[in-house]
Amino acid sequence: MQLQQLRYFVAVAETRHFTQAAEQAGVTQPSLSKQISVLETELGAPLFTRSRGNIMLTPAGEALLPRARRILADVETARLEVQELIGVRRGRLRLGATPSLCTSLVAPVLRRYQEGYPGVRLLLEEGGSQDLVGKLARGGLDLALIVLPEQGTDPALRAEPILRESLVVASAATLPAPTEAAELSLSELDGQPLVMFRPGYDLRDTTLEACRRAGFAPTFAIEGGEMDAVLGFVEAGLGVALVPSLVLSGRPRLRATPLAPPGVQRTIALAHRRDVTPTHAARALREVLLAYVHEESAWSRLPAGVEPI
Repeated sequence: MQLQQLRYFVAVAETRHFTQAAEQAGVTQPSLSKQISVLETELGAPLFTRSRGNIMLTPAGEALLPRARRILADVETARLEVQELIGVRRGRLRLGATPSLCTSLVAPVLRRYQEGYPGVRLLLEEGGSQDLVGKLARGGLDLALIVLPEQGTDPALRAEPILRESLVVASAATLPAPTEAAELSLSELDGQPLVMFRPGYDLRDTTLEACRRAGFAPTFAIEGGEMDAVLGFVEAGLGVALVPSLVLSGRPRLRATPLAPPGVQRTIALAHRRDVTPTHAARALREVLLAYVHEESAWSRLPAGVEPI
């Protein structure tokens, strides 16, 4: 079994098309098909079914795919580590982060990181925590900034808590506040129109669970947006939204109303695979991230309700 064969196999599995996979791999289609056949012969089982132009994975192919992806990711990690050992000051860092963190914490951290490590190529994957955890476990990411679930994360990952933040009620600053008090209880949101995130979004699940615990089902003014869309709808006065206080920094058209105790908190963690030693580039990003968070806290520049761990 050769690495090139695994690369060809993964390309076909992802494109479900031999010609497109060959173009992606930079080889001719007959050459790619031949190497797939050699791999199938070596494994003693077909990896694909080919029927009426449809390419589907067989059970053997389904079993091989996640392992092939992990092998290829590990080989790339080893290559980067060897480059670092011989003093090559370049490389690649694949970072995943949730949309709320991309619009708040990630941008200044990456700016500072790039100033210190200009030779590292940065690749950012934006997505929900569950999707990022899956991609990290498959070897598609080096690091991921995720929201820690109450039940803990995948045991194949090591997640280091970075900061804890409180959710606040965002409303349009041009309209009356959702309460005259300094804080808002969750039950006061009963009957108020909420701007809701799309299904599968971390904050949607958090909001729905918080409302359930408070004893009511929320009323949606509009639903289906990502973070920027939700904040834009709130600014336009369509409703209020439950969001991390970090995302309201630098948005004067939005008002943040804290939730009364116990409120709703979440923990942000930096995760990587347990079985892979982080590269120098990954370790450097961790150092930059921690330094930034603690520096912002020391100078009281973090929003209320956000604190380093």
